[in-house]
Amino acid sequence: MAKLYFHYATMNAGKTTMLLQASYNYRERGMSTMLFVAGHYRKASHYHKDGAGYIASRIGLEADAEMFSDGDDLFARVAEHHRHTTTHCVFVDEAQFLAEEQVWQLARIADRLDIPVMCYGLRTDFQGKLFTGSRALLAIADELREVRTICRCGRKATMVVRLGPDGKVAKKGEQVAIGKDVYVSLCRRHWEEEMGRWRAEDLIGFAGAE
Repeated sequence: MAKLYFHYATMNAGKTTMLLQASYNYRERGMSTMLFVAGHYRKASHYHKDGAGYIASRIGLEADAEMFSDGDDLFARVAEHHRHTTTHCVFVDEAQFLAEEQVWQLARIADRLDIPVMCYGLRTDFQGKLFTGSRALLAIADELREVRTICRCGRKATMVVRLGPDGKVAKKGEQVAIGKDVYVSLCRRHWEEEMGRWRAEDLIGFAGAE
């Protein structure tokens, strides 16, 4: 039976590279895949090219993708595509931006259409709070897979801080900011220090350290 998977991590852990490699593996074997990416990045060059969506990794891999926005029925879109072209797997990048109902739609793709769905995204935002899509995926996905990266201290990174244009650590603000280069992955201990929640012991000198 097909399953709904959630691969989660912090920034720069290689999630997108894994997604593109997995899709390539399907296509190399003559199978068809559908790739989706969040419409939140419609104006971001790394998810939008020549009027269409695409997904690109930091190491240079890229592929065309369909964009999704709030209110889109992903089950209907995949079912319609599947009627004309057999779909062997669905991939979703930036899955943290899915609405709760869209996560249920992805589950129905696995349950009703028997097509595996691979979601890749962040678990928490820069304030340590779950994204809506991530919360729903953690609740109902068949399999959860952590993609690991490390903090500057060598521990597993589980949190992120956001650096503003001035290089300072942002402690408030909108949940989403365009531009992956404004995030730094940290372990929980160093995240608390950089966010001012605990006495700093070994800050590395972010301009916003207080």
